Amino acid sequence: MTAVADFRTVRDFIRHAVSQFNAADLSYGHGTASAWDEAVFMVLEALRLPVDQLEPYLDARLATPERTRLASLIETRVKTRKPASYLLNRAYIQGFPFYVDERVIVPRSYIGEILFSGIFSGEGLALVDDPTEPAHVLDLCTGSGCLAILAAHVFPEADIDAVDLSPEALSVARRNVKDYAFEDRIRLFEGDLFSPLKGRRYDVILTNPPYVDASSMEVLPPEFRHEPSMALASGEDGLDLVRRILHESPHYLTEKGGILCEFGTGREILEAEYPDLDFLWIETESSFGEVFWLTRQQLLAGGHR
Repeated sequence: MTAVADFRTVRDFIRHAVSQFNAADLSYGHGTASAWDEAVFMVLEALRLPVDQLEPYLDARLATPERTRLASLIETRVKTRKPASYLLNRAYIQGFPFYVDERVIVPRSYIGEILFSGIFSGEGLALVDDPTEPAHVLDLCTGSGCLAILAAHVFPEADIDAVDLSPEALSVARRNVKDYAFEDRIRLFEGDLFSPLKGRRYDVILTNPPYVDASSMEVLPPEFRHEPSMALASGEDGLDLVRRILHESPHYLTEKGGILCEFGTGREILEAEYPDLDFLWIETESSFGEVFWLTRQQLLAGGHR
C-alpha cells in the first residue's frame, strides 16, 4: 500500500485519512462530525492511544505493523462506508468507552451529556434533589447498555434496569456491563418497552428510543444503513414509540419520579398532539427541543393515566 511505503507518522496518516474521506464524501454522525474528527479518532483508537490527546503523538513514528493496520482501516472505511466505531469496536460517551458492533446502533445520545451536566446534582435547576436519592432507575431501549452504565455512575445508590427488544443488542449490553463490573447493579431485560417490567416503579426513566421517520429512513446515508433498522425506525413521523412511552410511563414511575426522553426533531408534533403536557425542554451543547423531562404528576395532569 502506498500509505505504508510513504507515510511514517501519526500526522501523515491523519492527513491521508482526511484526504481520502473528503474525496469519498463520507457521512458522519456516529460520535464524530467531520473528516478530521473521524481521522483523529480512527488513528488514535487503532494505536490504543488516548483519543482526546492528539498533540503529544502527532510526530510519533510508527512501526510497519501499525502503518499497515492504519492504511487498511482507512481503506476499509472508504470502501465499506461502515462507521469507524464498528471497524474499531469502540465508541465513547462523556469519555467512557463502550464496546459496539453492528448488533447495536453506535451510541450518541444527548442524554449522556445531560446526565453529567449537573442537572441531577441537586443544584440550580435540578431534576432530582440529590443524586443519591434515586433507588431505581430504568434505561428503556438500552441498546449497548451505555446509558444504564452512565446512570450507575451518576446515581450511586440506584439499582438499574435496562430493557431492549433485541436479544443481539442485549448481548452487547451484557458485555459492557461486565466490562464495568456492574453485574450486581444493572439487570438486563428482553422485551417490548415496559412489557417485562410489570409491577416495577422507577424514580428516573431514561430513554433514547428509535425515532427516525419513514421518509428519512428511505434516504439514510450508507453509514447509517449499517445500523439495525429496528433501532432507528419508528413509524411515519418517527414518534410511534414515544407516544407509547408517554402513555405507559406513569404506571412505572414512583410518585415523585420523572422521565427523560430523547426523540429527535418532532417537538412541534408533540406539543400540538399533547397540549396539556408541560414539557421541560433540556438544552445541550448542540441541541434544543430534542430531549424532554416530564414528571409522573405532569403526565397524570396531562391525561396520561
